Amino acid sequence: MIPRYVQMLFGQEGTTFSTHVRAMRLDLARRMLCDPAHAHRRVGDIALDAGFSDISNFNRAFRQRHGRTPTEARSEAADRKPR
Repeated sequence: MIPRYVQMLFGQEGTTFSTHVRAMRLDLARRMLCDPAHAHRRVGDIALDAGFSDISNFNRAFRQRHGRTPTEARSEAADRKPR
């Protein structure tokens, strides 16, 4: 009964649990990519830490959600950083 109820709640918001989880993972990856503390890390490692096991899938989903590639997001964040 509980899984169906959760599914119904997400349905009322026009989304699914899986879509919500994916969005949260992509947002976590974006925060990590833009955080100077993670500047030394590879994009693939950040994707794995955010819960993606396929880097191509991650890159495609990231671009779809954030309108830029993970590398572009990281570069833009570095450009905005005060020097």
